[in-house]
Amino acid sequence: MWPRILPFAVYMGFIAFSSMLAMLLPPGEQAQDLELWLYPVKVLIVGGLLIYFWSKFDELKSPIIESWTEGFSIVGIGLLVYVLWVRMDWSWAIQGELTGYNPFEHDPSMAMFLVGFRLFGASIVVPVMEELFWRSFLIRWIIDNRFNVVPLGTFTVGSFAATVVLFGLEHNLWLAGMMAGALYNVLLYQTRRIWPCILAHGLTNFVLGIHVLVTEEWQWW
Repeated sequence: MWPRILPFAVYMGFIAFSSMLAMLLPPGEQAQDLELWLYPVKVLIVGGLLIYFWSKFDELKSPIIESWTEGFSIVGIGLLVYVLWVRMDWSWAIQGELTGYNPFEHDPSMAMFLVGFRLFGASIVVPVMEELFWRSFLIRWIIDNRFNVVPLGTFTVGSFAATVVLFGLEHNLWLAGMMAGALYNVLLYQTRRIWPCILAHGLTNFVLGIHVLVTEEWQWW
């Protein structure tokens, strides 16, 4: 249980710490630079925890992609979530403030380094960490607290609804988060595997990152 919970808990702890700093520090360049540099630290620590616990993740010992059909589903879901996400920024569907992550504005000399970390974290570390927590652990733990006896992809209305709502509330764009959680859940039910969910989630985040860099719509970061 803990190998799936701890990386997620540490990641969320960094978000809480960042929010606390934003309240304690006076607004200005120093506070914004600190926020930018917390992201690489967060990625390295969470990524290190995933590597440390990797042998515990039996659900990741299967092939990454098992068939062309599965591959098409991964790409389809990943791109669909991206297309819908950037159209769901209605004011009533946002909690908190969309501050954005713009490394070019505050530290141009290190901007590409920070961009690389952001893409790596969002496309690789975050999908592995989140999918292990939400769709390997929590969705099964809601069904039975001995979660590892519940086959991957087991459907119940309660576990589906709870993970969709909670996954949405994890994000500023809560409705877009619920949409993404629902579609990644559907992919889990279809494939009964975690790798497709990780890959679709990673594709969504990577394409969203490219969208941000091309359009300079930093609020999506």
